[in-house]
Amino acid sequence: MISLDGLKTGDKIPSERELSERLNFGRSSVREALRALELLGLIETRRGEGTFIRDFRGHHLVQLLSTFILQDERAKRDVFETKTYIEMDCLRLTLHRMDEHNLAILHDWIKNEAHLSDDEFFYRIIEMSDNHLFMRIWLILKEYYHSLGSSQVTYHFEDYQFLLKALAEKDEVKTLAAYHKLRNLLSY
Repeated sequence: MISLDGLKTGDKIPSERELSERLNFGRSSVREALRALELLGLIETRRGEGTFIRDFRGHHLVQLLSTFILQDERAKRDVFETKTYIEMDCLRLTLHRMDEHNLAILHDWIKNEAHLSDDEFFYRIIEMSDNHLFMRIWLILKEYYHSLGSSQVTYHFEDYQFLLKALAEKDEVKTLAAYHKLRNLLSY
């Protein structure tokens, strides 16, 4: 409804009565849902004014949801596996969509980066893959992955350079092999 009505941060949402009618739910159910959204910090109620959408960027919703979603070990493995497959698919897309200019920008960034961030590196790769849905899914999975609290893995600078070289050669086999080496995955 927020999307359909084009509501943004700071906009007023419909009243309980209107929400109840539009969503075809009882007012008590709507009231409970609004209370839950307010507890999560996604909306705020101002006495005498109504209920408004809050800015939820940077919100800890992922960490909160992960405590429910990621309770078993299999779900935790699935997060890493799914994130890995998305990164590999984005590398494949990037091979076909990246031009010399984008490659030069990435190469310069790596060369001038004092402390290379794995998240930033793959954010840029996924950006170059030009797939908005992959980007959105990857960002969520990345947050879930970090919320698992597993020890931070240190990657080697040379492995990024090897991956970048394979991308520059537009060689899919070398690119995926470089990715597997970077992530310390079984042989490709």
